[in-house]
Amino acid sequence: MALITLRRNLCHLSDFRIHGALAGLKTQRVNCVHKTVKEHLCPWFWSLQLEPVRVRFHHAHSKKFHSENGNDLHPVGEPVSSQVHAWDRSEHSVTNADEQIFYRRLNSFTSSEEVLHFISTLQILPDTMAAGALHRICEMEKKGDDQRLPKEILENSAFQALCNQFAQDPSNLSNTGLVTALQALTLLYVDPQSRLLLNLLAECQHRLERGSLDIHSLCILGESLIKLQGPGCSTLDLIIYQLQGENLEEFTPEDIVTLYRILQACPEKVDQHQTFLNKMNNCSLSVVSNLSPKLLSQMLTALVVLDQTQALPLVIKLGKYVVRHIPHFTSEELREVLEAFIYFGHNDRFFTKALEQHVASVCLTLDPEVVSKVMEYCSRKLIFSKPILDAVAETFVCQSEKFSPNQTAELIEPFGKLNYLPPNASALFRKLENILLTRFNYFPPKTLLKLLHSCSLIECHPVNFMARIFSPYFLQQLQGEEPYLDRLSLAQLTQLFLTAILECPFYKGPKLLPKYQVKSFLTPCSSLETPMDFQLYKSVMIGLIDLLGARLYFASKVLTPYCYTIDVEIKLDEDGFVLPFTVDEDIHKRVALCIDGPKRFCLNSKHLLGKEATKQRHLYLLGYQVVQIPYYEIEMLKSRLELVEYLQRKLFSQNSGGHW
Repeated sequence: MALITLRRNLCHLSDFRIHGALAGLKTQRVNCVHKTVKEHLCPWFWSLQLEPVRVRFHHAHSKKFHSENGNDLHPVGEPVSSQVHAWDRSEHSVTNADEQIFYRRLNSFTSSEEVLHFISTLQILPDTMAAGALHRICEMEKKGDDQRLPKEILENSAFQALCNQFAQDPSNLSNTGLVTALQALTLLYVDPQSRLLLNLLAECQHRLERGSLDIHSLCILGESLIKLQGPGCSTLDLIIYQLQGENLEEFTPEDIVTLYRILQACPEKVDQHQTFLNKMNNCSLSVVSNLSPKLLSQMLTALVVLDQTQALPLVIKLGKYVVRHIPHFTSEELREVLEAFIYFGHNDRFFTKALEQHVASVCLTLDPEVVSKVMEYCSRKLIFSKPILDAVAETFVCQSEKFSPNQTAELIEPFGKLNYLPPNASALFRKLENILLTRFNYFPPKTLLKLLHSCSLIECHPVNFMARIFSPYFLQQLQGEEPYLDRLSLAQLTQLFLTAILECPFYKGPKLLPKYQVKSFLTPCSSLETPMDFQLYKSVMIGLIDLLGARLYFASKVLTPYCYTIDVEIKLDEDGFVLPFTVDEDIHKRVALCIDGPKRFCLNSKHLLGKEATKQRHLYLLGYQVVQIPYYEIEMLKSRLELVEYLQRKLFSQNSGGHW
């Protein structure tokens, strides 16, 4: 491990001494040293004062330091316990325990000045720790869009000494010190022609070509090059090639995830690396239990970008450990986890339970984007979770101003899709109406249509906005530059118009023109109805034939004039007798059987989806006798006789007036 000694590197004057720290320098000597270092740094560092260039530095430092009881570090010259032992009686006696103490102390600092003061009191500091210190400095100075190091940091003599040492002789650095220094330069903007950067890159290239970099160093170098030079960097191929030649079982969990991130940066080459990815996916199964929340989310994100849909065993195992870490994810990490689960279609009841508890407890503090993603996850997976829906509704009522128009739509739509009105529904939709009244034009047309359509599914009809939706101006905006409106938008418009007719008789605004109305809500890819479960239909059909005596007495998949498709229709005359389905006269009543399979309900529940509840509600308002035949009732029947008796009760109960 290379060591950097400030006494030797700050200047080469024979009468220059360090007493405990840099603080012992006399004013005249400091100015001399400052001038000398400034001249060395000028080509790549001091130019920062002349033009808006942002630079990052990571290098090594020196001084002796002690550990007391293994808990803290004490610079030479400060009072310590008599039980203290010296770190470096020989200059290479730094242990893993010492490193852990150093990094724990380093991570406890809250400002770059504290870090620089700390390392300036140390006499001998390994290059890996020095690079870590500079990495920490750049981490703390990376604030928002302003990635420029402050002038007081740039002019700090300890900081200059670190940078100068790394720039002057990188060949003496350890692999870890070298690549960590380079990695630090990726945290802030750096001049591509800076002497520091060019020297570090040249040394990395030299060691790479010699094959002398270890696995961890290759991983750090690869990711650093992507940030500095982009994924098209030619050196990256050599790094990946060398990593592919290593034994994956020797990779640490952190290195495995870093390798995923490197491959993630060039998804266009996924076919080229798929064989290696398959090995990685299998090997990763054994390291999942050791991943931190951050690494779990990063691995899931990489699997999404690399489209590793065949790695479902890995996704499932990652999901198992995600459950344990949900309270510890940052908002960004939780969002990435949810995006991955949406992408891979993954869900399980343990994750849902943990997510419910987390969202219910911290929803008011969650980032709006995360709240929207939670709702999207529930919507996509048809998860009917009252704790989540109630918490999100309360959050929106309290903090609606934090949500963008798109986020507002993503938050409200699941309530309609999952057919749920929260306890504070009146406050929720009053708040939504106020937002729409003041920010109507800020909502993208298709987003607005989906939002209002979702409200109508749970009988919160957007009467105050229907006139604007059906207006030629809005329809033109909805179509945009496309030659015609998409089928889903047309279907939503049609169902909203049907809702206005059936459920809002007081609506007197513009009507939807016939050219914007669809003939059927049951169409591929843009359906407002769920297709009938064929196996369930076959079971019911057998029972109906036994009950009615012939297939002649009922029709299947009947398209009504009102766009809905009825699973099974039975016609009754005035006396309640069943008519053949071919008869079109003397029909007194039509019975609509809704044969509801599992896909018409929320996941693992008996709660009907919003679009199916709306269909049954509308059929009832149109005069049909609606009879629901849910799958969970059919599954409980043990014989054909029980099925016939069940259908008889459903169709011809005492108050139905029907006969057969």
